[in-house]
Amino acid sequence: MRITLREQLLAAIFAGIISILSQVTIPFGLIPLTLQTFIIGLTVTILGTKTGTWAITIYLILGLIGIPVFAGGSAGFGVLFGPTGGFLIGFIFNGLVTGSILDNTQKNYFWAVVANIIGAMVTLAFGTAWLKFGTGMELLAAFKAGFIPFIIPGLMKAIACGILGIFILRRLPQRYFAPTK
Repeated sequence: MRITLREQLLAAIFAGIISILSQVTIPFGLIPLTLQTFIIGLTVTILGTKTGTWAITIYLILGLIGIPVFAGGSAGFGVLFGPTGGFLIGFIFNGLVTGSILDNTQKNYFWAVVANIIGAMVTLAFGTAWLKFGTGMELLAAFKAGFIPFIIPGLMKAIACGILGIFILRRLPQRYFAPTK
C-alpha cells in the first residue's frame, strides 16, 4: 500500500490531534466521556480508511515509545499490552471497519453514524476480549466490565462523530481530503 506525502502529513497531523483530545475527559455519571474514542471515529470519517487508520497507528506508536499520548497522559509498552490495551489496539480495527463501511457506501450522515456505531462496538468487543484473555476473567465478567458500561457513551460519541465528521468533510476542500486510489 502506497501512502502519498499528503496522506502522511494528514495522518501525522491527525495523530497529533488524537494525542491532544485523548487527554480530555468530560465527567458524565459513573463512566466519564473521553474524547479519545470520539476522535478515532472522527479521524476515519474525515480521512478515510487508509489515511485514518495510518493516523491511529502513528498515535499508538507514539504511546508505545513512551510519549504520554494515551488517556490520562499514560504511555508505554505496559499500557498498550496491558489488560486494557485491547481497547487501544481495537482502534485500528475500528478504523478499518468504519472506513471500509464509509468507502463502500454514500458518505452521508446516515452511513457515517452507522459506520461509527459499528466501529465503536468493534473497539469494545476487541477490548473486552483482550480484557478476558489478558486478566483471565470470565467472559461474562469481562463483558460487564469492558462492554456494557461503555455502550451508551459509545453510542453518543459515535452519533456525534458521524454527524460532525460529515459536516466537516463537506466543508473541506476535496482536493486535499479526497482519498487516493
